[in-house]
Amino acid sequence: MSTVTLTIDGRPVQAEAGSSILQAAQQAGVHIPTLCYHPDLTVRAVCRICVVEVKNARTLQAACSYPVNEGLVVTTNSPRIRAARKVNLELLLSNHPFDCPTCVRNQNCELRALANEYNITQVRFQGERKEHLIDSSSYSVVRDPNKCILCRRCVDVCNSVQAVGAIGPVHRGFDTVIAPAYDAKLAEVACAMCGQCINHCPVGALYEKDAISDVWEALADPATHVAVQVAPAVRVALGEEFGMEPGQIVTGKLAAALRRLGFDVVFDTNFSADLTIMEEGYELIDRIQNGGVLPQMTSCSPGWIKYIEHFYPDLLPNLSTCKSPQQMMGALIKSYYAEKSGVDPANIVSVSVMPCTAKKFECERPEMTDSGFKDVDHVLTTRELAKMIREAGIEFNALPEEGFDSPLGAGTGAAVIFGATGGVMEAALRTAYEVLTGKELKKLDFEAVRGMEGIKQATVAVGDLPVKVAVAHGLSNAKALMEKVKAGEADYHFIEIMCCPGGCIGGGGQPVPTNSEIRKKRAEAIYREDRGLPLRKSHENPEVQEVYREFLVKPLGEKSHHLLHTHYTPRPR
Repeated sequence: MSTVTLTIDGRPVQAEAGSSILQAAQQAGVHIPTLCYHPDLTVRAVCRICVVEVKNARTLQAACSYPVNEGLVVTTNSPRIRAARKVNLELLLSNHPFDCPTCVRNQNCELRALANEYNITQVRFQGERKEHLIDSSSYSVVRDPNKCILCRRCVDVCNSVQAVGAIGPVHRGFDTVIAPAYDAKLAEVACAMCGQCINHCPVGALYEKDAISDVWEALADPATHVAVQVAPAVRVALGEEFGMEPGQIVTGKLAAALRRLGFDVVFDTNFSADLTIMEEGYELIDRIQNGGVLPQMTSCSPGWIKYIEHFYPDLLPNLSTCKSPQQMMGALIKSYYAEKSGVDPANIVSVSVMPCTAKKFECERPEMTDSGFKDVDHVLTTRELAKMIREAGIEFNALPEEGFDSPLGAGTGAAVIFGATGGVMEAALRTAYEVLTGKELKKLDFEAVRGMEGIKQATVAVGDLPVKVAVAHGLSNAKALMEKVKAGEADYHFIEIMCCPGGCIGGGGQPVPTNSEIRKKRAEAIYREDRGLPLRKSHENPEVQEVYREFLVKPLGEKSHHLLHTHYTPRPR
């Protein structure tokens, strides 16, 4: 790696050749404000908030896009720079609603923080304001063009990272708006509902469809029995909403908070993640041994499912027929749990807490009613749960450690790692190996499928069978893998796809900010939790074994096929 020496604010700084002034400044501990810039996305340099002075340059330069070179002299703070930044901010604010107290991003808005940083107490420019209708057509994502500052971060993540292209700039000049083509609504286009646009929006122009009021209503109704489940990725991210460092594991406090909110039973989606491995693992074995469609692809990421329905419908037979852990748990709550506890399933309201906005869409699928009732009634994101905890006046950091309720509250380490890319694959391999060979797996960690590389491939010896696997996260990587499958260039047995970068830990319902460094810390916590649990293989979960003995009979059996499996539908692009 070659380096160059430049001067920033009178100090010599060494930086990697080819990096930007902004990156060099950040490494040197020099603060340059940004707005359109995001470390995970393409540099656009459209907001001009990061402008700096470069010696011998006649105009101010955007630090995010200006490359460093030997001997470069940069000034990041001068009257001219501050005046330019303030003017740019005021121009943005002149066409922005002043409803900060009621905005979903109140206290966590990058534009508001910059206005405060630059001491903007009034806006000198009173120009024309556009008024747009709010698009709430989607089950998952709400789009408010009135708050959009045209930074295009949502466009970049949707097009480049997710390869969906559901939104982009529409119209020109002052009339420009970020929207689906031809001003269509999100529900009318091939949107994966992943919510990555929300996580990358610096303001409140994109946010999840609210379920908080519905859940409060259910909790207040004495005639309802409200059950809640919580996904593995939530426990390594929720603490960030209460000032904790990324990667803090808050499992016990999470269970305690849900009880304080008034839920009648608190279950762990880890249980149904283990159940998913039993069903999906046996399905994979059956396909391998009996000439089924290969490669088998995972089906637990609803954003990925909606993506393949739109873009690769010919490959739907490759999908596992398993429902996601969320939907499996919902089906069991309204069948097995209802029967075991003597509660009328008609009076049960099933709530899930997920890191994912696409889960809101998934629970509304008409095929998710095999128990005779809607499997899951309401989905809360990690962010929404944090809002409810604050609204209830609960001091989250002071809560004691509590466990989950039985009979759907036990989980293994294999279930916990579902939250990170490669986790479903690793969990499946732990079980498939022992089922196929009848021998104990000595080394449980499959490092080959871990990490943040976009596509990972491995061949794993399962007895005498070399099982070829692939793992992808982020839909652009899924697209690359699907193209290989379509072309007959992928001789895999099993493929895991996670819609969001990093897997569920980077889901569209997770705390903001979410970036590569934060995802890495959350993933490390996921694997730390796995290592610390006494049981690390799904088939060893005693409550899963009990459910099969008492209710489901066996994996891929008649009852499990009816309740826990489903089908998917081709959709127009």
